Amino acid sequence: MDRLLELEVYVRVVHAGSFTAAGRDLGLTPSAVSKQIGRLEDRLGVRLLNRTTRKVAMTEEGAAFFEHAKRIIDDLDEAEQALSQLSSAPRGLIRVNMPVTFGQIILAPLIPEFLRRYPDVEVDMTLNDRMVDLVDEGMDLGIRIGALKDSSLIARKLAPSRRAVCAAPRYLERAGTPRRPADLAAHNCLVYTYRTWRNDWPFRGAGGSETVHVTGSFSANNGEVLRQAALGGSGIIMLPIWQVRDDLLAGRLVELLPDYSSPDADIHAVYPQTRYLAPRVRAFVDYLALEFAAMGRAWQAGESAA
Repeated sequence: MDRLLELEVYVRVVHAGSFTAAGRDLGLTPSAVSKQIGRLEDRLGVRLLNRTTRKVAMTEEGAAFFEHAKRIIDDLDEAEQALSQLSSAPRGLIRVNMPVTFGQIILAPLIPEFLRRYPDVEVDMTLNDRMVDLVDEGMDLGIRIGALKDSSLIARKLAPSRRAVCAAPRYLERAGTPRRPADLAAHNCLVYTYRTWRNDWPFRGAGGSETVHVTGSFSANNGEVLRQAALGGSGIIMLPIWQVRDDLLAGRLVELLPDYSSPDADIHAVYPQTRYLAPRVRAFVDYLALEFAAMGRAWQAGESAA
């Protein structure tokens, strides 16, 4: 305990710039602060601080030691905060960001039950289809669909999903049914503009991987707009199965190229790196994972087939 106190005093002195200011922060007299620093230097066998009448400055050895000491004190503070939060009921505001259509179709129906279970929690849900920087925009959590970019965010997979290539029966009656991915080049394909591969649709089949460059008369930065266009017979879409499942079951859309798979559209919760999650955020992520478990199994099991 004496060693930890010495480290805490040293870190506070460096931050405060003087023994007097550090002592005021810690509730110690300047002489008590000086004694702790002296003991630390004696034990280490080096001078950590150069003292003047008005301020202190770290020596070269003191600067090197400070980084380690600060990390230890920060870890201790964080551990105490995590324990304190874990022992308390979830409460406070959760700011969560997700794609528009996913939020409307999948997540919005789940919010009332979550709020009923956690009456002290508030949810602020932001919907947009552009990639949001969670840290810059002050978000606690984001929901991402598809492959994740390398980043400093922590990711937790909530549910498996896949993308389906489909079209309305009346489009297929007019334009014919593609039998292999290469056939799509001759069709009117409706393109999601926020997707990184946009007009280059990738597929995997028994013969390996291939990419088909598609074109079409309509593109949009929102999947629901594309779905509506496909339902109207405008062309072929590639969208997450959860978005078109009901249409496939009802026969409004027909899934194409059943012997080929397109990129996964797995659903992840992502959040800024931290050694612990606030109880309200952890409760929300756990709740979503539980609710999505059955959905994900249905999406993967091919229950979308008409």
